[in-house]
Amino acid sequence: MNFDYNTTRTELILAEYGRNVQNMVKYICELPELEERNKYAQAVIDLMGFLNPHLRDVADFKHKLWDHLHIISGYKIDVDSPYPKPTPEQAAAKPKHIGYPQQRITYKHYGKTVEVLIEKTKAVEDPERKTAMVQGIANFMKMAYVQWNKDNVADETILKNLRELSGGELKLDDNFNLNKVEFKPVINRPTNNNNRGRSNSNNKGKQNNTNNRSQRNNNPKSRY
Repeated sequence: MNFDYNTTRTELILAEYGRNVQNMVKYICELPELEERNKYAQAVIDLMGFLNPHLRDVADFKHKLWDHLHIISGYKIDVDSPYPKPTPEQAAAKPKHIGYPQQRITYKHYGKTVEVLIEKTKAVEDPERKTAMVQGIANFMKMAYVQWNKDNVADETILKNLRELSGGELKLDDNFNLNKVEFKPVINRPTNNNNRGRSNSNNKGKQNNTNNRSQRNNNPKSRY
């Protein structure tokens, strides 16, 4: 008896669609009439979309399905596709290396954005607007510090770091109060304590009733 194992079958090109879809595509490629191939190809496209509903969240998911149809066929299927036919060279092309930023961040808990904001604020000439921007940056720095350090921070520390990052150009009065930001640790609260107490009291009551019954049954006088 010959058994049909996956190791003896042809390799799945796109495993997420399964072997049945691959066999259907192979069958379509062998059909002689273009009209018939188009008809069955559309049915397979609908099935592929049904098998992978997450593709509906992808932009141009229909385009992606048609590209996968061509890939599964080994780029041999001849149908009227609503999109340009992909090529093996496009599938083998690798994206360009993005590269990593090499910029140095003075205080990582504030991030690079704060440094960019400080540089832009230094170039502002309007005194009122500049003061408002400095206050906004300082408040943001305090919020970022608390989130990073998981602890409260004194306003003096934030104002000192602001002067350091701006090279002494951006300052606020020492008595200036920043927005109140407090770190509140998460406390694991016991759940359903009241229900536990009720269940314990109910269990105790049941035990007392059981003990009273057993005592009455063991007492001979209680039978008459």
